[in-house]
Amino acid sequence: MKTKLKICGLKREEDILMANEIKPEYIGFVFAKSKRQVNLEKALFLKSKLDKMIKSVGVFVNEPIENVVKTVKSKAIDIVQLHGDEDSSYILKLKREVNIPIIKAIKVNKDFRNIEKFNEVNYLLIDSGGGSGKTFDWSLDLKFNKPLFIAGGISLANIEEAYKRFKSYAFDLSSSVETNGYKDFKKMKEISFKLEQLNGEDNE
Repeated sequence: MKTKLKICGLKREEDILMANEIKPEYIGFVFAKSKRQVNLEKALFLKSKLDKMIKSVGVFVNEPIENVVKTVKSKAIDIVQLHGDEDSSYILKLKREVNIPIIKAIKVNKDFRNIEKFNEVNYLLIDSGGGSGKTFDWSLDLKFNKPLFIAGGISLANIEEAYKRFKSYAFDLSSSVETNGYKDFKKMKEISFKLEQLNGEDNE
């Protein structure tokens, strides 16, 4: 199975144009408080410029459900990513309101032992927590019944090791494809090309 690529934290029109050229399967808009935060108006503008083949993911942290629903219904995003302390009741309530896939981020340092409580979602995202850009303990045995996004410190330097270790559904990158806090086309292209190479080697 081909491992997919998500580039998160796009906030400028030029970020979208770079993504359109590189064509990751997913990009992320961060609605939570962050240096990469965008509001709904900005996300709608950016989405209008995005290649239709690329899915947009909205990243939320403990956001009131009505705000998430409003964002989904605006068509700014194709997938919801919950990156806070959202529990099963929150997720079930959200699913009654919207009919798009949901990714639940799992902080290895906090929620890892309670993984079974997230059966309601479509994907899990494993991270070291808080968008730190640091790797978690890769020696952990990550065998779950959901497709996995692997995040946290994935870069050109270690993506081959991560690819061979996890055989994950997707990798999620942000700070590792930035220079001085802005998306860097060269870094985005290099990581995309490397992942294509790894996928190609697996299919030979």
